[in-house]
Amino acid sequence: MSPADTLRLLLLSSLWGLSFIFMRVAVPEFGPVSLILVRMGVGALLLVPLLLGVRYFQLAWENKGRLFVLGLINHVLPFSLLALATTRLEAGFTSLINATTPIFTALLGALFFATPILRQQYLGLALALFGVYVLSADRLDFALGGDGWFILAVLGATFCYGIAGNYSKTHLSHLPVRVLAAGSTAMSALILLVPGLMLWPAEPISGLAWVNGLALAVLSTTAAFLLYFGLIASAGATATSTVTFLVPVSALAWGFVLLGERLSLQVLAGMAITLVGTAIATRMIRLRRVQREPTP
Repeated sequence: MSPADTLRLLLLSSLWGLSFIFMRVAVPEFGPVSLILVRMGVGALLLVPLLLGVRYFQLAWENKGRLFVLGLINHVLPFSLLALATTRLEAGFTSLINATTPIFTALLGALFFATPILRQQYLGLALALFGVYVLSADRLDFALGGDGWFILAVLGATFCYGIAGNYSKTHLSHLPVRVLAAGSTAMSALILLVPGLMLWPAEPISGLAWVNGLALAVLSTTAAFLLYFGLIASAGATATSTVTFLVPVSALAWGFVLLGERLSLQVLAGMAITLVGTAIATRMIRLRRVQREPTP
């Protein structure tokens, strides 16, 4: 990876880490669905001009059904679930659980998309899930006022991402990245238009909430998507996938600096276990078998 791509990767992880901060601040006033309508609506307005060409527009129109599905499972559902979770959970904590996305991508790929999993990857999957348990064991309270349902909401978002990753690879890999980004974002905005307006808050929304909502749309969606797909084209998918390990670190740092969220030993231990397990599951870390010396 070139120095320029490394800088882009760090910037991307920072923007996606900030998305958890923006949601944490804005969602109490907007509500989850209306906030994601702002996120995807503004994102669509900024990204759709990328389709201003006969070839790109035709590709988007021919694949509108698949882009609709991608928008639903990769944007609408997971973003709304994450926004719901941040009404209760800290931004850094939410991002750490969200980092388990590759686990669900691998498991769902093996179950439904004929993607093989190596033996070492099972170790990584188990280790990452144990890391999630370390993170959330004392917070899995499903009584009224507990955190359990909100933690499940984050896991539901990662489950959606797992489906979306395999679906995109299977059905949409032939499309240019600008068609994927602009088309799925526009479809997401259409899906959210009616429910987002119906659930729009009756009380006036403060300037601080608007600033965070628009920053979520412009920085953590539009700019981040352009960086992400540009990195894939420049550095490749494998190198770009390392952003998975940087986003939670970024979110934890931003949460500590901007929101005063505390970094407990439990959170740091859970982060280390989860990210190491995810690295093994995605084969960023490859374990080698020990070769036995032949008996003379």
